[in-house]
Amino acid sequence: MIAATIVDGRLELREHPDPEAGAGEVLVRVRAAGVNPIDWKLRAGYLKEWMPVELPAIPGLDLAGTVEALGDGVDEFEVGDDVFGRGRGSYAEYALASVGTLALKPAGIGFAEAAALNVGGLTAWLGLFDVADLQPGQRVLIQGGAGGVGALAVQLAHWKGAYVIATSSASNLDFVRTIGADEAVDYGAVRFEDVVEPVDVVFDTVGGEVTERSWSVLRPGGTLIVIASMPDADRAARLGVRVGSPQPPAETAPVLRQLAALVESGDLTIPVGRRYPLAAAAEAQAASETGHGRGRIVLEM
Repeated sequence: MIAATIVDGRLELREHPDPEAGAGEVLVRVRAAGVNPIDWKLRAGYLKEWMPVELPAIPGLDLAGTVEALGDGVDEFEVGDDVFGRGRGSYAEYALASVGTLALKPAGIGFAEAAALNVGGLTAWLGLFDVADLQPGQRVLIQGGAGGVGALAVQLAHWKGAYVIATSSASNLDFVRTIGADEAVDYGAVRFEDVVEPVDVVFDTVGGEVTERSWSVLRPGGTLIVIASMPDADRAARLGVRVGSPQPPAETAPVLRQLAALVESGDLTIPVGRRYPLAAAAEAQAASETGHGRGRIVLEM
């Protein structure tokens, strides 16, 4: 099979043997793969102390495709099923995935949309509902509401019945309103802390100085969800708030099935930004590194 492969800090196309499904695994013919920030951070070596990678390596977590073969003991899926979820080395024509991290692809959407749902959807769901325990009527601020995670968090918070405020660039203000934001704040025109009334939850997808400024808009007892920085529990305690990061469980299939049901009911749409062929994986990662854009970047095989 052909795969985009990390070699000396860069991506190049290489031929690899087709993987074989082991017990509890399926072999997926990849139709689309999501491009996440962790992919290029691993390639660049930023995470080598926490997530060492043996090179050459095939990056990629998000995938959508068709089940090609079943490992021993697998009865959750059949050959020919269209699935989405988490795989290993999804920047490739074929990838392996555990049955516990896959679900059937929602009806009515393409592989590109399905490939963009796993990491973004899980991060948004677990952050809002597991970390923050978001309730109907609460006020939530989504930092970066047009991004791959933020756009899904806006919709899930709206579906839950929260009052949703989202920051975005001027070009995406109408977009975040369309997907469920009650208020949209242009971060290029105003400082959000000057215009946003206190909120119960801040979901920060941006990090850096945005995280630092987000503490000030939380109500006492509120929750700051961070995905681009480390939680500062000591500071949270001093301020009388909570802070945390979503931590996916080993078995993510139950949440994936709930997300798929929301897609099929029309309560959740999956914005896909730029699409690239596998041969342009390096270009796709470069686009991800900018930190700007609407929706998730996807490779199509």
